[in-house]
Amino acid sequence: MTSSRLSERLSTSRRRGDAGNRWVRVVMAVLATVGMVDTGSITLERWGLFGNLSCPGGADGCDKVLASAWGTVLGQPLSLFGFLAYTTVLVLALLPLVLRGDARARLASLSWWALLLVSTAMAVFSLVLMGVMVFKIQAFCFFCVVSATLSLALFVLSLIGGDWPDRGQLLFRVLLVGLVVSLAGLGWAARADPTGGNLAEGRVPPPVTTTSSPEAVALAEHLTAEGAVMYSAYWCPHCQDQKRLFGKQATERLTVIECAADGRNSQRELCESKSIEGFPTWEINGKLEPGVKPLERLAELSGFDRS
Repeated sequence: MTSSRLSERLSTSRRRGDAGNRWVRVVMAVLATVGMVDTGSITLERWGLFGNLSCPGGADGCDKVLASAWGTVLGQPLSLFGFLAYTTVLVLALLPLVLRGDARARLASLSWWALLLVSTAMAVFSLVLMGVMVFKIQAFCFFCVVSATLSLALFVLSLIGGDWPDRGQLLFRVLLVGLVVSLAGLGWAARADPTGGNLAEGRVPPPVTTTSSPEAVALAEHLTAEGAVMYSAYWCPHCQDQKRLFGKQATERLTVIECAADGRNSQRELCESKSIEGFPTWEINGKLEPGVKPLERLAELSGFDRS
């Protein structure tokens, strides 16, 4: 009789624990979905497939952060890798809820370990990014703060939801992953710093990596010979789009005026005297032409003979 009651209590406790774990998984799935929307929107905007995002707290701050040298990894927006990380969390959180039988039981424990380690890496790397945003870029990006907050929340929920009989092993694995990710993140942040750590000389835009066509190089040389200039800001993503149209070799032949006060070789007073309101803005034959321009349009405006 006593043994039967004890078994019933253990069974009831286990069911309650499973139910609690299911709710934690559901909450983690919801937060991961929010993170996917956040990072996915940024990625599409960086790819030019989405309109300009309205950034609470000031659009310039988001542009400075997302278009900085730290906003790109392996030629892709950093937000793309965040999107993949949130997608991984979503799959790990939901998969044990949709499976049945022995597969579900086997996967449940493994998925908690995977959720813990992935969310630990995300939280630690987010802290590194917050440090870069505050101390290096010195700008505020609402979307970045949201992503960091979500990563920390996922880490806390993974600690709450998992069944951790060996707390020593839990602490060891969390510290190991945190240490590896923090060292790798700090090393990456240092290598990506375009100023080499010397902010006294001013901030610089990310390098242009696209290759120039002979026509683009010839057009750039013609624009410079005609006295045309492009007013730009190091943090401006549209300026980077314009430069990518030209390519690396042609961009080096353009006359680019830095308008940001903290940019390298800043000519802010000149920009203000020209009443420059947006970037990029071209000045061709004494007329201001705002916005990114196709090379064909620039050729037409400057009278470039392509024959």
